[in-house]
Amino acid sequence: MKNKELAQKIKELRVRKGFSQEQLAETAQINLRTVQRIEGGETEPRGDTLKRIANALQVTPDELIDWTEQEDNKFLACLNISALSFIAFPLLGIIIPLAIWILKKDKIRNTNEIGKRLLNFQISWCLILFLGYVLVVSSMVFHIRIPFLKFSFSTLNGAQLLLLMGPVLYLINGVVIVVNSIRSYNGKNVFYKPAFRFLK
Repeated sequence: MKNKELAQKIKELRVRKGFSQEQLAETAQINLRTVQRIEGGETEPRGDTLKRIANALQVTPDELIDWTEQEDNKFLACLNISALSFIAFPLLGIIIPLAIWILKKDKIRNTNEIGKRLLNFQISWCLILFLGYVLVVSSMVFHIRIPFLKFSFSTLNGAQLLLLMGPVLYLINGVVIVVNSIRSYNGKNVFYKPAFRFLK
């Protein structure tokens, strides 16, 4: 393995853990200059140094050496499509992509970024769906006026809005997921908006 390839892997893993070179050197109990030389591709870590760096980055030495970020647009499309599980139950649209993202975020290129965008969108969508239902039902039950809508819901109007709101939100979510699945498959950037940034 070329020094530069391993150096890049160590640097990427270090950055993902949020370590500076100094923190990696301290955690691995090696010299800062050694870390700088390794990341600069000047030397390749072996033996005890490799074990110390791997432990500090919470991977095995074999994983560190074999670790590669593959490019797999089919997988990225499947990651996006997995969010369609929201159709069965809204929280599944978060849980299933989250599990896939955690397992593969360091293995396949762009999984980390796309996974975060997808999860931020799904969490935002679930919150909007939940708050929308709470707002409408509360207004119907307690005859509360919603200031920005400038009217209070009668039971009939509230029921009609409930019947309309769910399918519209489900349709929007489904369309956004399908469009982004196609874009991922074609190697294009995804757009999951509007969304709050829960994962950065």
